[in-house]
This record gives sequence, C-alpha cells and structure tokens, in this order.
Amino acid sequence: MIMSVLIIKNTVTEGPGTIEDYLIEKGVEYTISDLFDCKTEMPDIRRYSHLVILGGPMAVYEMEGYGFLSYEAAMIRAFIKTGRPVLGICLGAQMIAYAVNADVYKGGTKELGWYKVAISDEGMRDPAFSALALTDEKFAEVFQWHGDTFDLPAKAVRLASSEAYPNQAFRYGNNVYALQFHIEVTPAIVKDWFKDEKGVEIEDMLRKTNTVYPEYRKRAQKFYDNFFI
Repeated sequence: MIMSVLIIKNTVTEGPGTIEDYLIEKGVEYTISDLFDCKTEMPDIRRYSHLVILGGPMAVYEMEGYGFLSYEAAMIRAFIKTGRPVLGICLGAQMIAYAVNADVYKGGTKELGWYKVAISDEGMRDPAFSALALTDEKFAEVFQWHGDTFDLPAKAVRLASSEAYPNQAFRYGNNVYALQFHIEVTPAIVKDWFKDEKGVEIEDMLRKTNTVYPEYRKRAQKFYDNFFI
C-alpha cells in the first residue's frame, strides 16, 4: 500500500501542526477529516496506511454526547486489527486506550504547559519514541494540556511517566503509539490555545515555547521519521 495518512481532528484548534508540516515536506499524501463536523463525510479507512487521532476538549467518558467518538474508536480498532500504524495525541491517546479496553477517567490535577516526563527503559529502546529524549537523558520536555488520564492497557508497553500521571505514553503492539502530550504544537498553536486561558502568564509561556521549540520540532520530526514508514 502506498503511504496515505488519515488525520482525525476532534476540534478546530487542535493540530495537525508539525505533523502536517512533516508530511508536506516529505511529499506524503494525507487527508484531514474534521470528524466533529456533522457535515463531514466519514472517510473510507480502507484507503489509508496510517491513522493519526488528534486532541480535543471532550472526554472519552462523555462519548454519549459526541457520537463521532464511537466511530473513531471503531476506526482505531480496524487499523489495529489490520496491522496499520496509529498515533494518538492527548484525547487521541485516551481514545486508543479506550479502544483496547482500558479505563479513561479524570486525573488528579490539570497539566498545562511544559513538563518533563521520564522515559522508561522500553521507551529508550523504542526507535521512534527514544527520539523525543533530551540529549543523553532519559527525560523528555513536552507540552501538556490535559486533565484526564487512562490505565495502561493489557499487553501495552509504558514508554513515559511522571509523578502526577504514571501513564504519559504507551505503545500497543509494534506500531500503535499513544502520547498524552502534544508533540505537534507550534508557537502559533500554543499562543492560540492560551489566548483565553485565565491564571496563566501567557508571555512567560510564549517565551518558554519560543526557546524550546526549535529542538522540540527536531525531536518530533525524528519521531515522525520512524512512525511514518
């Protein structure tokens, strides 16, 4: 199958950021489906080699109010069953957990901004995920915006954790990656997300983002190099 990527958006403002930049640079065919829009035609998933599920403000446990999430879970299961790669980011990671029968629920605290996560030994051995590590360290500095979490699915491999959220990332099988954090963000995306957020020092956040972004983007692209194959 020729590589063709299906990107699922769950809300207008979330992504695809550097994922789309990468696919354009590499000349990879892709389709963005605004699944939250009731006017959007459901994609024929048989056409695609890779599936990317982005974030959104809704929760997996609110699925009754967001009917498209049920279809999304079915898509994830279909890709997994046929051995095609899947990448889930934030809500997308939670949807993968749900699709493979793990519980998703509210976390103990909300994470907004730049945080360090510890990469497991398995994460450091993973060709794709290890690309996110800071130089010579078993940590990654990542951008977070979430208040929900999930249990580690049966047969999944934990790739990263933090004190507040022990399940920051996992791999299911050989080519399904669930990342609670956002590797796709750009400074423009961060600015847009925080424009109406109360109690956050926006200028400090933007300065931090502009400082770390060049290397963050490089590490994300190395991850994409090993995922989009």
